[in-house]
Amino acid sequence: MSQTAIQSSAVVFGASGAIGGALTTRLLAQGTYSHVHAGSRAGDTAPDGAVPFRFALDDEASITAALNALAAPPTLVIVATGLLHDAAAGITPEKSWRALDPAAMAAVYAANAIGPALIAKHALPRLPRDRPATFAVLSAKVGSIGDNRLGGWHAYRASKAALNMLVRNFAIELARSHPLAVVAALHPGTVDSGLSAPFQRGVAAAALFSPDQAAGHLFDVIAALGPADSGGLFAWNGARLAW
Repeated sequence: MSQTAIQSSAVVFGASGAIGGALTTRLLAQGTYSHVHAGSRAGDTAPDGAVPFRFALDDEASITAALNALAAPPTLVIVATGLLHDAAAGITPEKSWRALDPAAMAAVYAANAIGPALIAKHALPRLPRDRPATFAVLSAKVGSIGDNRLGGWHAYRASKAALNMLVRNFAIELARSHPLAVVAALHPGTVDSGLSAPFQRGVAAAALFSPDQAAGHLFDVIAALGPADSGGLFAWNGARLAW
């Protein structure tokens, strides 16, 4: 292992989710990083070999504490969190503006835009300045304004569009101090997970990815990104998507 790798950490926020767990497992198998940190709300969900930590998207202090406890500077930070529906809270994608509910919208925005922004607030300054580093967030193609042909899903679409704008803003600001770093939003495609389960009908088998497949795609995309790509929204196959 290189000296650079020995001094580097990879951090996954949302490691208890399907995609986050698969990303963590692949990071451990790659062996590129000497420290792999896996964050979840409970703080006790991590594959063997990963360092578990607790965080909550609505608890800024927990995010700061997690990043302060890293064993080495982070050269890869992935935010693999997201909220599309929550039956217990009465949150479901809206088919019409008539279904808009302020409390549900606030919860979706908090999970999909505000929480990741707070992670960026504390993670970006910790990225090393003297070597490549990546901050990536899971976004969604439905958050692309230019690609929107169907409408609906108002809160989810708008929250992901907000996240994409934040990524663009962060990339511009980060480039001034970290010219080798990349900030990117990633669309993983339709993944067989709890988030997509109620909406998989009609999805072709070849277009429904397992979490491990999705993780592999995402790491291929991350590996191909350079500073010129910072601030972009990229699909699972590497295609740059319209805002």
